[in-house]
Amino acid sequence: MLAVIKVAGQQFKVEKDQTLFVPRLEGNAGDKLDLEVLLVDAGGKLTVGTEANAKVTAEILDHVKGETVIAYKQKRRKGFHKKKGHRTAYTKIKVTAIA
Repeated sequence: MLAVIKVAGQQFKVEKDQTLFVPRLEGNAGDKLDLEVLLVDAGGKLTVGTEANAKVTAEILDHVKGETVIAYKQKRRKGFHKKKGHRTAYTKIKVTAIA
């Protein structure tokens, strides 16, 4: 069984027992989440939107940071350069059930 869920404005294709990284969510490790379902594929039968009456349950495993992304700006022949970096915050979740 496969489902497409929406988390923080992004869509993810998930299956049962799959772990994935999503944008930072509220909650602590071990908390349960009910996620918004957009589409469900149950053995070739597709149901879309509210017709699906499906529920995806996930568990928060950890809060982590992604790799460093460097933004570098420079203007030629002026001696101007600026280097700035950031690390995006993610939440690691595990899909426990698709009902």
